Amino acid sequence: MALKELFDLSGKTALITGGSRGLGLQIAEALGEYGAAVILTARKAHELEEAKAHLEGQGVTAHIAPSDLADLETADALVERLVAEVGPIDILVNNAGATWGAPTTEHPLDAWLKVMNVNVNGTFTLTQSVLRRCMVPRSAGRILNVASVAGLQGNDPRMMPTLAYNTSKGAMVNFTRALAAEVAAQGITVNSICPGYFPTKMTRGTLAYGEAAILEHTPLRRLGGEHDLKGLALLLASDAGAYITGQNIAVDGGITAV
Repeated sequence: MALKELFDLSGKTALITGGSRGLGLQIAEALGEYGAAVILTARKAHELEEAKAHLEGQGVTAHIAPSDLADLETADALVERLVAEVGPIDILVNNAGATWGAPTTEHPLDAWLKVMNVNVNGTFTLTQSVLRRCMVPRSAGRILNVASVAGLQGNDPRMMPTLAYNTSKGAMVNFTRALAAEVAAQGITVNSICPGYFPTKMTRGTLAYGEAAILEHTPLRRLGGEHDLKGLALLLASDAGAYITGQNIAVDGGITAV
């Protein structure tokens, strides 16, 4: 097989949560460029429509499914509907996320629960549904979790405190390892991408609080760019990454190296 064929996703379908903007949309661009049909989920229908038009303008086959990952009872119905309308899901990208910045002594309980519900519980219920309906019966699949360097280390004291977010992303790091070991014999790989700091809507508050400190602590001395996640996402979603599983790979400009 020619090397470029290992990256070919023609005939594959990718479900990307939080796919209407930011890192999710960047990953959708990458997978779509290499032939995958993409399904984007997010809460806001108008943002999904804009993302769909954007992708179709690039020649990508795109579908949208407005949904709230925090509504834990809806995952099975969502997956059943998508399979009926589009076909089996080959690639699941768990990208949707929430954060909250506050000192631990002032962190509201409802905000803690919201972050956990989206970042951990909702990821579990959707992953479980996709595994049961699409991947386990076919003995094939790729799961990509978008974790964070926040799940690999504590916060720099100069940064905004985000204990719930760090805790949830730490959970996703070991979710990746444990699930990968469990489903490997069924031909399914599970990996996570751990982004550093990228200029997205979610990181706007964090960057406003401490961008100078972030850049000082980043060996490459810059934030992540719009193409910096794409190569790794494509690798892990394609046959080129077939022997990679259970890994949490930082894309962070070197932050976790120092």
